[in-house]
Amino acid sequence: MKRPLARAAPILWRVVVVAALVVFLVRPDLFRPLLAPLCDPGQPVIYDRASLLSLTLSHLATVAIAIGGATVVAVGLAILATRPIGAEFLPLSRSIVNIGQTFPPVAVLALAVPIVGFGEKPTLIALFLYGLLPIFENALTGLTRLPPEVVDAAKGMGMTEAQRLWKVEAPLALPVIIEGVRLSSVIALGTATIGSTVAAKGLGEVIIAGLLSNNLAFIVQGGVVVAVVAMILYDALSGVERLFARRAGRLPRNGA
Repeated sequence: MKRPLARAAPILWRVVVVAALVVFLVRPDLFRPLLAPLCDPGQPVIYDRASLLSLTLSHLATVAIAIGGATVVAVGLAILATRPIGAEFLPLSRSIVNIGQTFPPVAVLALAVPIVGFGEKPTLIALFLYGLLPIFENALTGLTRLPPEVVDAAKGMGMTEAQRLWKVEAPLALPVIIEGVRLSSVIALGTATIGSTVAAKGLGEVIIAGLLSNNLAFIVQGGVVVAVVAMILYDALSGVERLFARRAGRLPRNGA
């Protein structure tokens, strides 16, 4: 009896957290009594220059576009580097994906604004570059550490290299690739807050407004929403990773 209850508790906790976040984004005024002590008398308690819900959706859209692009490029480079014809491009591929780690996102924003202007584009460029390395390294690991017996069996069945990639190697490597996407997504979610310094729509707008006006209530609103969304995203992608790991036979069917 205790075991089903123990399994249900984390699910219930997740539902409560998601429900509280939705309520806060739709009706932030309900939380006014909790936030009021954090700001000085006369200061606005709830950020009202834009809807928290719309800012959150814009924030998530920016992250999704940047990490989606980074995933396509990073996985493509990893596939190329693990093919016999592209093995010599591995050092070049690593140099490309390391660009984002060489320059901090703030520096990328500063360099991108004169070229593409203010708004979403500089933020997308910074997040895209910053998200490449974890996805590339995980994809490379997943594609190069496959069970040798499985690869040999695929070759013995007469599969072409393309068939082995899409029917055997990619499904087995997918959980490891998703792990890299999860890491990059969570990092990008927090990093995207600096995009508001170049007029990108997102939750950073709330935090920056709080810093400029010395309003702790605004800072807490933006920071808490980013943190909770990051936890939900991390948890969701972890679930997807476990699902594909089970399908690939890397976890037992009843594994956690």
